[in-house]
Amino acid sequence: MIDELLVQREAAALMPTYRRQPVAFVRGEGAALFDAQGRRYVDCMAGISMNNVGHCHPDVVAAIADQAARLINVSNLYYTEPMIELAEWIRDRSLGGRVFFCNSGAEASEAALKIARKHGGPERPEVVALVDGFHGRTYGALSLTGQPGKQDPFRPLVPGVRHVERDDLAGLEAAVGPRTCAIVLEVVQGEVGVQPVPHEMIRLARELADRHGALLLIDEIQTGLARTGPLFAHEDVGVVPDVMMLAKSLGGGVPIGAVVARPEHDAVLHPGDHGSTFAAGPLACAAALAACAVLDDLALQEGVRRKGARLLAGLDRLVDDGLAAAARGRGLMCAIDLPRPRAAELVDRLLTAGYLANNTSERTVRFLPPLVVQDGDLDGLLDALRGALGAL
Repeated sequence: MIDELLVQREAAALMPTYRRQPVAFVRGEGAALFDAQGRRYVDCMAGISMNNVGHCHPDVVAAIADQAARLINVSNLYYTEPMIELAEWIRDRSLGGRVFFCNSGAEASEAALKIARKHGGPERPEVVALVDGFHGRTYGALSLTGQPGKQDPFRPLVPGVRHVERDDLAGLEAAVGPRTCAIVLEVVQGEVGVQPVPHEMIRLARELADRHGALLLIDEIQTGLARTGPLFAHEDVGVVPDVMMLAKSLGGGVPIGAVVARPEHDAVLHPGDHGSTFAAGPLACAAALAACAVLDDLALQEGVRRKGARLLAGLDRLVDDGLAAAARGRGLMCAIDLPRPRAAELVDRLLTAGYLANNTSERTVRFLPPLVVQDGDLDGLLDALRGALGAL
């Protein structure tokens, strides 16, 4: 499946921060990836929701090639039209306010945290986040992330962050007060196995933020850009955040992140308060504009709902047949729990069968296929899952 010499070279050249699967890819097209031997794999992870439009979407490829031939980057000291056009696209389809660009989801979380802390001032230094949430691995983002396993090796973290269970309404109300500058949450917690946050919890967060003058920060880094069906997952909740974080699929596979605020909060940061050398370069913005044009299609968004329902129905049948313990999902963001801690082995068996997935715990496997995935590949995944689960 993979050249052992390549594995040895990787081990000698790269810090051991990832547990890679034993396969090397050389080409991608739509929902498919191909190794050096030409074997086809169905990518049911989309680069952890990075490739929502699929691999090498022709519109994204053309936009990159055209822009790369003219201007790749020039820094944020100058005007470039792709940056402005992308900011207008995000503004007009979301919160109506201005945008800050960065390079990743973690950087978007850092920027949102700085907006909240500056908005609150020294008298309001506290942030309330959710247990099991994930907002990145840089220091501020890691402090928001409610997962001790990721935090413990790096303590002490940024002070003033309190965590509440995702369904603890009373706990949230008790945690938010006059010293709170922000509440931060995801609509669906992806990194712990696709755990939806109850809508009443999100609505209460909005109410408490309004009551106490805090900002509601919604992290749409994984759920946004049609992953759950609508362009942004919070649309299905009926709650509008004050600040929203984006990244992952925004660039169609090219690194870019963004923070957008409502108009009343979009001037908190002033020149010198924050910045990024590489952010919003013409190349990344051109790729993002092409990807966003694909994701903006209402037919694609409706297709995500339909395909997601098809996938979840198949996963539910595995539960009904006793092969899985539970299944859940929103759009094309799904997961199953296993009756025994065999998730890593299941991922290995799926890889052997030609399907990419990942285990978020010893019992949970997550699926985030590209939004352009075809029904036949989803059915093939379900068949492979049934066979692999039966062999565990």
